[in-house]
Amino acid sequence: MLTDIHSDDRLVQKTFADHLRDVLGWESLDAHNEETFGPTGTLGRASERDVVLVRDLRAAVDRLNPELPPSARTQAVERLTRVDFARSLVQHKREFHGFIRNGVPVEWREATGQTRHARVRVIDFKNGTAAGGGPNNRFLAVRELKIQGLHVPHYNRRADLVCFVNGLPLVFIELKAVYLNMRAGYDNNLTDYLSEMSINHAFHHNAFLIVNNSDRARYGSITSKWQHFAEWKRNDEKDKGSVEAEVLLNGLPAKDRLLDLVENFVLFDDSRPGGTRKIVARNHQVLGMNSAVASVEYQEKLKREFPPERRVVTYTIPESDFALVVEMPPDAK
Repeated sequence: MLTDIHSDDRLVQKTFADHLRDVLGWESLDAHNEETFGPTGTLGRASERDVVLVRDLRAAVDRLNPELPPSARTQAVERLTRVDFARSLVQHKREFHGFIRNGVPVEWREATGQTRHARVRVIDFKNGTAAGGGPNNRFLAVRELKIQGLHVPHYNRRADLVCFVNGLPLVFIELKAVYLNMRAGYDNNLTDYLSEMSINHAFHHNAFLIVNNSDRARYGSITSKWQHFAEWKRNDEKDKGSVEAEVLLNGLPAKDRLLDLVENFVLFDDSRPGGTRKIVARNHQVLGMNSAVASVEYQEKLKREFPPERRVVTYTIPESDFALVVEMPPDAK
């Protein structure tokens, strides 16, 4: 909402953001009426129309691709932030997801005249450490981020909580007070934000939408209808299932889990009428697939540790062990 932010709603926002910071290790920032703009501003945004934190994105591109020339890295940032008004939200999202997952294709001409091609990484999906000792990825949760629409001048909305990875807005969270129906967050807010005349450019890079009322939470994609928003019930197959919001909060936005979901559990489906759908895996599918992969990896590890010549052990029984003493009854013939 733009004005009259309900104090209970803001309390839920703060609780959620504090959990991301204190339990999951995210950085957290409240932009409500405090953000300054420009290269050295709070988030580095030039204006409220920006939805990618270009300063963070450029730093990540430089950090992850030091071997590439500056022109190639600049080209990658430009490709990841370009808005084409002739393309739909899903078309933007499909292309950007490919860039995020597989790298941004770039080309440049060397001094010799030879044209070179490469893919620029924007996220380290192994979540490793940079050469200087710092993390390769920056995880930043921003509360009360004001966003201005591109199609309608001065069409403003304020996002409850946006989770950025290396400057890319991957998770958009709509938060409501505990006494409010979660679906209201979808019907009254998310559907408005996703409209072409609203701030749908804020979802060009989005991986997941989360709706939460402090008690319960559901997640979905930019093409999900409400009935397809799913609950996250457990973070391990051995856990007892629960639909409490904390289970989702401890699971989906956890750094390694989120990166795994973005890299391996998002696809686009053109097989049905009605246009392309963005599909995100459900909780049980994620756990089941990762358990299957872990089992295969363990079997492969055993194969490497025990090559065929070490797997079969032959034991020859000495002939003396075959000698049996059989006592016969006296009247036996």
